[in-house]
Amino acid sequence: MCRSIKTLRDSERVTATDQEVYEAALQFVRKISGYRKPATRNEDAFNRAVDEISTSSRKLLDDLVVRRGA
Repeated sequence: MCRSIKTLRDSERVTATDQEVYEAALQFVRKISGYRKPATRNEDAFNRAVDEISTSSRKLLDDLVVRRGA
């Protein structure tokens, strides 16, 4: 679905930056909402979704157990 979103976890990276997580969340919300920039009346919902997805994504990345040296 979101081919332009890069993988934020791999065996060579310790963790993604907060900026990378935010940009991935923003791209995801843009894709599913169909808006690159929402109308003023939709900005709050759009931004809230980006924040919630960023938070969930950060929790996921922080909780994943990555086997090193495999």
